[in-house]
Amino acid sequence: MTDLATDLAPQYDPTAIETALYRWWDGHGVHHAPTDAPGEPFVIMMPPPNVTAVLHAGHALNNTVQDVLVRFERMRGRLALWLPGTDHAGIATQNVVEKQLAKEGQTRFDLGRDAFEARVWAHVRVTGPAIRGQLEALGCSCDWERQYFTLDEDLSRAVREVFVSLHEKGLVYRGKYIIHWCPRCLTALSNEEAEKEEVAGTIWRLRYPLADGSGSVVVATTRPETMLGDTAVAVHPADPRYRALVGKEVALPLADRRIPVVADAAVDPAFGTGAVKVTPAHDPTDFEIAQRAGLPAIDVMTPEARMAETVPGRFRGLDRFEARRRVVAEFEALGLLAGTDEHRHAVGHCYRCDTVVEPRLSDQWFVRMAPLARPALQAYRDGRLRFLPERRGDEYANWMENIRDWCISRQLWWGHRIPVWYCEAAGCGHVAASRTDLAACPACRGPVRQDDDVLDTWFSSWLVPFSSLGWPDDTPDLRRFYPGHVLVTAPEILFFWVARMVMAGCEFMGEPPFATVYLHGTVRDTQHRKMSKSLGNGIDPLEVVERYGADALRYTLVSSLAVGTDVILDPADLEASFAPGRNFCNKLWNAGRFLLSNLEGPVRPLAGPHPDAVRPEELTLADRWIVARCNRAVVEATDAYARYRLNDAAATIYRFLWNEYADWYIEQVKPRLYGETPGGDVARAVAVRVFDTALRLLHPVTPFITETLWRRLPGRRPGDSITVARWPQPDARAVHDAAERDFGMVQELVGAIRAIRAEYGVPPGRTVRAYVTGAPADTVVALTDEMETVGRLAKVSALTFQEPAETVGAHAVLTDGTAVFVALGDAIDLRKECDRLGAEVARLTGLVAGQERKLANEQFVARAPADVVAREREKLASWREQVEVLAGKRRQLGCA
Repeated sequence: MTDLATDLAPQYDPTAIETALYRWWDGHGVHHAPTDAPGEPFVIMMPPPNVTAVLHAGHALNNTVQDVLVRFERMRGRLALWLPGTDHAGIATQNVVEKQLAKEGQTRFDLGRDAFEARVWAHVRVTGPAIRGQLEALGCSCDWERQYFTLDEDLSRAVREVFVSLHEKGLVYRGKYIIHWCPRCLTALSNEEAEKEEVAGTIWRLRYPLADGSGSVVVATTRPETMLGDTAVAVHPADPRYRALVGKEVALPLADRRIPVVADAAVDPAFGTGAVKVTPAHDPTDFEIAQRAGLPAIDVMTPEARMAETVPGRFRGLDRFEARRRVVAEFEALGLLAGTDEHRHAVGHCYRCDTVVEPRLSDQWFVRMAPLARPALQAYRDGRLRFLPERRGDEYANWMENIRDWCISRQLWWGHRIPVWYCEAAGCGHVAASRTDLAACPACRGPVRQDDDVLDTWFSSWLVPFSSLGWPDDTPDLRRFYPGHVLVTAPEILFFWVARMVMAGCEFMGEPPFATVYLHGTVRDTQHRKMSKSLGNGIDPLEVVERYGADALRYTLVSSLAVGTDVILDPADLEASFAPGRNFCNKLWNAGRFLLSNLEGPVRPLAGPHPDAVRPEELTLADRWIVARCNRAVVEATDAYARYRLNDAAATIYRFLWNEYADWYIEQVKPRLYGETPGGDVARAVAVRVFDTALRLLHPVTPFITETLWRRLPGRRPGDSITVARWPQPDARAVHDAAERDFGMVQELVGAIRAIRAEYGVPPGRTVRAYVTGAPADTVVALTDEMETVGRLAKVSALTFQEPAETVGAHAVLTDGTAVFVALGDAIDLRKECDRLGAEVARLTGLVAGQERKLANEQFVARAPADVVAREREKLASWREQVEVLAGKRRQLGCA
């Protein structure tokens, strides 16, 4: 073995190479994109992971896809910037730290705001670096010199600039509206954060007596506990059933109040009874009805979703669901429960803690979205923004066309505090939004108080495509790297983040922050459930890295990822999920070790002006074939990468490296490499050049093993890295259709003989004689030239181009019509094989007879289900076919 392979372990061990290799990349700055460096920029903005916990399988998939694209474009000569960051994740991070405090017997209120914020900062100073370490373990080629955190001072300044700018334009406002409220997180949520889940519910029909005693009206509701806050009953103005009731009053049961019957077109006459209770403080539609009718709003719940002081004493302090049971029970006891119906409906749940959210009337800050949505929608319609898969563009457009104002205030302590100050001087009441902290009222110089709430986490995230590059300052980075090119993310945050980034980019930078949005699938288990901690079906990517290596993980994810489809993995059987990726790496490692151990002396250039370069006439058929196949792999893989069909790229390279290079070319050239036949220098030149090219093609998917092997190829210098090596280019000189066709026939013949050997149980050490007839002239020439290859790889002692004199054997036909006969008379124990085949024919014949009797039974055919009868007929057809095949084999062997 030469020095080139002596430092490669006999067995592939990713733990021995990956960590040290990433440190080398980081230390040599190969992932850094200097602002003043040449080249056309290629920019990807990493969706910033939350600083809450370890990364999960979804992060592994998302970041692997991004890294594949970045490495591909970097090798193509572009100035590739993958900008990493982490998100402060207001609700999620505050929840984590509050749970820590709860275990210590404390709450955030015990600490106070400043001390609590300091506690959270201490937490994120630990989790932030941990997340970077996990991304490095995955092989992510981020520009860590530009890493940001959404609460960094520069990004916080951008957040204030945007808030105040929008406020000055009248696009940020404070108002009292129905919002989604999480009683667990104690904060408002945006519409997108209140995730709808289909649940089995009930419609209760409640009878409200008319105040004048003339009758009653029945209302339908899914939330009977809120009836304690009803201030009206509403009907559709055109509903003839209730026209006479409009203007009358009903006596509200349990609450000892009278409320009016009003008419409003928002009522759906077909829902329930056509009459609805109006609870303005707890339903957005009811709130709008109340606004139009001048009705009061009564808030009957505390922030924790317990019944408030505004309800009768016996209900106060009850949990909302217990109050629901009590209200229904009292209606039933009073004879006022008119009935119930089962009802499936979508109920909002907090996207962070999965608590059922409560519609609640509250003073909150909002962004007026329609003016921001118009240019963002136009960018899609103009083709300046595209989506993969394309259907996601329709979802984006539909959301933009029906956009609602965004509730951006959160009742939290962790996050960007709303930059609004209220004057506390008597008689002033001035409210100021400011880019800098205020110590006094701008209007009267009196004392001021800053708003206690913080901004929605997404209010900082929607700015990162430009705030992370230095905006609002006009920085060199901003001029060089904005707009970016591709956003890679999951479809779940299309509206949370993607759409809002487009709106922010159009508003503050004049153009979208990227041209392509690639929304990949979701990682699911074998039951097609999304992986989650609550289901216990998650996969820890770091555990996979430790057991199989980052390259095996990356290869598995990429090879499973067709555009628009989900990735299915088995959390109960990591071996089944990730062994194929590990096996591929093992195959690649062994091929590299074999090649490197057989590179005696200098390796000649395969082409070019060098005087020692290999001349075309020196190439054998196998050489010309592998060079042509390699060139085809370059074309196909490059096209697949460029079209985001990463699984197709991985499949192309896998097929080339495993099936063609390792299994065929390396096997074919072994005699030349060993010096047993002439041409070893040419074989080495071809093998090295092709392996070099294949490693470059594979590098975006499996960066660690490809770098390790590529560095050891001849001609490498200290400091060389495949990370910045030139991407392979198609070469017209490599195209050789005839070589592909001719060596393809050699492969077919070897495969046909191997199949016959396996089918008839020829012992591995026994050679056979083969006869080829009816072959076209080109095939005869190819098989003659490669007779040694056929003999060695198919264990053929004699290959003859004439009609066989022997009669005992097996036949095959190649795709070009060439007939192949393999003599078996002295290769196997004929009597034993004939007896075995005869016994199997007899067994199958008995099954056929029994099945024919069953299907001849008219009662069975008439009474059995049609699909059962069809399956029985399929069995019969299959058994008959097997009998014919085995009988044919007996005839070929000359069995009596």
